Amino acid sequence: MTALLRTEGIKKHFGGVQALDGATIEVREGTVAGLIGPNGSGKTTLFNVITGYERADEGQVCFADQVITNAAPDKVFAAGIGRTFQLTRIFARLTVLENMLVAAQARDRPDRPRNPLARFGRDAWTHQRRRAMELLQFIGIERHADLLAGSLSYGQRKLLELAYVLVADPRVILLDEPAGGVNPTLINHIAERIRELNSRGTTFLIVEHNMEFVMGLCSSITVLESGAAVASGPPEMIRTDKRVLDAYLGADLEEDPR
Repeated sequence: MTALLRTEGIKKHFGGVQALDGATIEVREGTVAGLIGPNGSGKTTLFNVITGYERADEGQVCFADQVITNAAPDKVFAAGIGRTFQLTRIFARLTVLENMLVAAQARDRPDRPRNPLARFGRDAWTHQRRRAMELLQFIGIERHADLLAGSLSYGQRKLLELAYVLVADPRVILLDEPAGGVNPTLINHIAERIRELNSRGTTFLIVEHNMEFVMGLCSSITVLESGAAVASGPPEMIRTDKRVLDAYLGADLEEDPR
């Protein structure tokens, strides 16, 4: 199994703060990988560097054997890397369906200035609308298609953001805390959608603090501490790695004494 996405020695400073200090990770094609670590360890910064929202000071980002370090976000998106954000980024004053059509236009016209609701040709409009509704149905929020996105619950917004990303049919999806602030029923629903997409060939890299969610989904987990990877391996290894327990997990992943 080959590495679809990898970072090599990524460093990133913000003034005098070193957010990433040689961060090296690898995500193998067809897997669900996890990225965990304490607050401030550099997880979201690494996502931002991979997807072009922050520039790396040193190191490389490689995707599908191509170097994409410091490529613009739209170029990264067009290359096949989708991502969600810790705080959802949707168009609250557009309907759920209109949000999806914005995503379709961003995919089809990545290099051209665009009005978010510019008209498609009739055939393209019909196709894009049908595709958008299919994705909303897959995610489970199709009944909200005509509602303003700002009226959705926080968990439903996370589902919409995932559907938004799926419009581009990415090879790998980076999820930033998909279970954060979401009720248990929706957490299970999100996990089921991730498993289904992964069974169809989509690769995932997930940042998450919910350890039950991570351990139940991921086949490999990398742990960041102070901007560098301190451990990487299957969940059962991470669960008992002393460096991980000392750095972050503590009693959270130790065996239940009962």
